[in-house]
Amino acid sequence: MRNVLWSAPADARRGTHLLVMLHGYGTDEHSLARLFPSIPAGITAAALRGTFPVGDSHGWFLLDPYLQSDTAEVLEAAAAVFTWLDRTMAGGSFTGVSLLGFSQGMAMATTLLRLRPGRFESVVGLSGFVAENELLAMAEPLPEPVPYFWGRDRDDWVINEDAVLGTQDWLEKNTALTARTYPGMGHNIGADELRDVSLFLRRYVVAQPRPDGEDKRS
Repeated sequence: MRNVLWSAPADARRGTHLLVMLHGYGTDEHSLARLFPSIPAGITAAALRGTFPVGDSHGWFLLDPYLQSDTAEVLEAAAAVFTWLDRTMAGGSFTGVSLLGFSQGMAMATTLLRLRPGRFESVVGLSGFVAENELLAMAEPLPEPVPYFWGRDRDDWVINEDAVLGTQDWLEKNTALTARTYPGMGHNIGADELRDVSLFLRRYVVAQPRPDGEDKRS
């Protein structure tokens, strides 16, 4: 990952919890940097740029209007995130790691959780979906339900009904789900939703400094 925006300078990150932010299709890391002021104290956010070119912008993998995707492309994007994440966590500055994804970024975040279910403290998915993956589904349900916040507008025209139903079914079977809807928000991130995300992170993320600075997850 060559393009990452941080919510705090390097000398202020030690002993905090890392929140990896994954943007939607056709945008970039700057679209989520505006959420930095809503991140609770004790958490450092890192907004990553997607590896897939979408015109002059970016995504994580090719997506058709029905939200279908190629499994190989999804896994390739996940591998790139894990390469960055493993290198970042190896420094020992962070106490743990969680994920936040918007739209296609929610699909990416959930794929990362499915690949390494013991790695993440919590996941936040906003106005997005869970990508279909028959290979990963063979090893599910996940062994440990991770706290998962799912926020959306019921009338979001971008996420089709089949994707919503499939996402709801997967989340209910595999996570400790907190689901919220926000009428009138559309395919966006609203102020009320940000308030609830902040409360969720305060409740479920262990962000207290550790004397040895070690990551509690292996």
